Amino acid sequence: MWNISGKIAQEGDMVQLVGLRHKSFIVNLKIDAELHTHRGIVKHNNLIGLPYGSKIYSHNGAPFFLVIPSIAEVLLDLKRSTQILYPKDIGFLLINLGIGPGQHVVEAGTGSGGMTTALAFAVGREGKVTTYEQRVEFQNLARKNLARLGLDDSVDFKLRDIADGFDEKNVDAFFLDVQNPYDYIEQVRECLKPGGFFGCLVPTTNQVSRLLIALRMNKFAFIDVVEVLLRYYKPEPERLRPTDRMVAHTGFLVFGRPMISDSELEEPLEGEIELSESEQVDE
Repeated sequence: MWNISGKIAQEGDMVQLVGLRHKSFIVNLKIDAELHTHRGIVKHNNLIGLPYGSKIYSHNGAPFFLVIPSIAEVLLDLKRSTQILYPKDIGFLLINLGIGPGQHVVEAGTGSGGMTTALAFAVGREGKVTTYEQRVEFQNLARKNLARLGLDDSVDFKLRDIADGFDEKNVDAFFLDVQNPYDYIEQVRECLKPGGFFGCLVPTTNQVSRLLIALRMNKFAFIDVVEVLLRYYKPEPERLRPTDRMVAHTGFLVFGRPMISDSELEEPLEGEIELSESEQVDE
């Protein structure tokens, strides 16, 4: 169980051991179990009962810090059979979709459950996540990932083709992660409440263009296309500089909100710009 508010490591807790060069291991504590690493063996019994933030040592003296894993670390540690979203994209999605406690969010394209995990964590026990998946093996893996974290009670898993639409109506937000998202915007609109939040992950520019057309045809406004780039810096006060690697393009994030009337506030497409009377000049 992932107990984010814990103070003392208990049996059954999901904990993280961070060693030299930030090499980390995430385990669920069990009586008499052992963690075998390239820096030695750590007995779970020696961790149970310790306060988080403690330094412990493997059997051959290698140091580790005992901490609660962050949501970012949990997401990267998930077992996966599909490509998952990176924490940098998930964080941006959660904020721009307005996800918070008590909300009802629908997701299409469960995959391994990475985004499902983040959504369930964000809406809390008062909220609900409904997630659709077409392949049973993906859904089964996602169920296991969510159960390991103790977040499965907040999630309703549905196995079916989304071309037939969604059971839910007037939901707060919708996240779409399928191969051809532009084919399902009409169904998404029927699921969202007017003015609700829509987000989508799209890998290529061609797909982005087709999605933009579909969104405008279905009266979505406030449309944004975003690419999130992440760069870490070496935390050295005297020689602060970027690390040698950065997480660059991982996909395009597309956002929009369904309106009741036509989205006339949208900027005209390129080549369709009309000048106002004050901007026009006599020929």
